Amino acid sequence: MHRDHQRWYSHRLNRDLGVAIYGNYGGPILAFPTSCGDEWEMEGQGMIRTLSPYLERGRIRIFCINSVNSDSFQNKGAHPFHRSWMQAQYDAYVANEVFPFIDSQCQTPGIGIATLGTSLGAYHAANTLFKHPDHVKRCYALSGVYDLRDSMDGMYDDNFYFNNPVDYMANQSDPWYLHQYASCDIRLVTGCGPWENSGPTYRMSEILRHRGIAHHLDDWGPEGGHEWPYWHHQMWEYVGAHY
Repeated sequence: MHRDHQRWYSHRLNRDLGVAIYGNYGGPILAFPTSCGDEWEMEGQGMIRTLSPYLERGRIRIFCINSVNSDSFQNKGAHPFHRSWMQAQYDAYVANEVFPFIDSQCQTPGIGIATLGTSLGAYHAANTLFKHPDHVKRCYALSGVYDLRDSMDGMYDDNFYFNNPVDYMANQSDPWYLHQYASCDIRLVTGCGPWENSGPTYRMSEILRHRGIAHHLDDWGPEGGHEWPYWHHQMWEYVGAHY
């Protein structure tokens, strides 16, 4: 299996950020880390090994990126508006730097991308599709949270609103976005297994339902726990069914 790592300096975020790449060709999946992870987390937690048969057959190609969680919503030492500004900058980094990088690697400008994330990474996976549905055509949001109000110490601004899915999606009425969502495969995944809290997923699903946005609320029951072995099993099944 092809394995590569590339990095560059992002002027938006004032730091070097890396991308770990697995596979030679296939449908691109952009993977976000959990709250304390980086671009190596998917490999370190065994997800790459689990999906390696699909990678080796050229059915998928996985691009794992880092986050700025520690400088955005998890940075309790910073002003809340700095936290939301950092998240807005991160979204711009993904859209304006990571997407073109994936396009170039796949040699297909505008290729449809799937996003993948677990726990806080599921927030990034869903938020990225909701904000860029012309480029992200599928998301696997596993055991996610979609309201980060607790990270803002009671404060609120536009950067937060436009990166807090339960808020901006509840008011989404733009015909262009609604048209794009109709061609997306949105997977909100939860269950009743160990350590899982399905409430945020059901709430996000209800908001999408009220806006008439087609999506899948996948409740895996006891097989939907908040831990890597459950996420491995889910992604093995999803990739096998969709690629």
